[in-house]
Amino acid sequence: MSDFRPGNFQILPTIIKNLLIINVLVYLAQVTATKAVGEHYLEDIFALHTWQSTLFRPWQFVTYLFMHGDFMHLLGNMFVLWMFGSVLENLWGPKRFLVFYLISGLGAAFCHMIALYFENNAMLNAYNSLMVNSPDAMSKILAFIEKYDPGHRVNDPTYIVELRLNTATLGASGSVFGCLAAFGYLFPNRYIYLNFFLPIKAKWFVIGYAAVEFFSAVQNSAGDNVAHIAHLGGALVGLILVYYWNKTNRRNFY
Repeated sequence: MSDFRPGNFQILPTIIKNLLIINVLVYLAQVTATKAVGEHYLEDIFALHTWQSTLFRPWQFVTYLFMHGDFMHLLGNMFVLWMFGSVLENLWGPKRFLVFYLISGLGAAFCHMIALYFENNAMLNAYNSLMVNSPDAMSKILAFIEKYDPGHRVNDPTYIVELRLNTATLGASGSVFGCLAAFGYLFPNRYIYLNFFLPIKAKWFVIGYAAVEFFSAVQNSAGDNVAHIAHLGGALVGLILVYYWNKTNRRNFY
């Protein structure tokens, strides 16, 4: 059999089922907390923040994976997780799949944190120049605002710096991209049906998707609120891990 359709799986594997339940419950908790105590309350504590932020906590490397920005973000990640993660868990078993899922998410977070560090350093350098009345400091700040906060022009540079440093990253996308990479590596010739209609081999789908993410990351399109480096980091770590696990069985492709 050379194709793959989501409908082929009628029974949810253990880890996938529990991940779906946990993510939905956490999202409901986010919505409830927003209504009860204000927006971003749980995000400030459990979503991932840059090392340069006063909101950063070590546990965020794991907890950010179970939070989402809105319902469509949750729905998209959980659907793709079920679609591809179920195959991997059925192949590896629950323990190995859970290890893979968490390591991919940690790898995504680490890559994203490195990217944020360098991006924020550029902002902080411009801000520090402004504080010493550098002639071109204001133009640097305005250029940064235009690049990273288009449509949100604020005349207070300190506010912009704090807003950027305290922006949270959340979602299971890093782990999901790890699953995509592993699926494309192990099942390169399986067909995926885009929009349940257009067939494309898994290897070309994953390569194409990764290329789009890479292009977006190079263009540094921070204004779209998508952590492209985290996606690529999760995919890279997932690919390295599955390659290492499969190195003694390199002919086992589907």
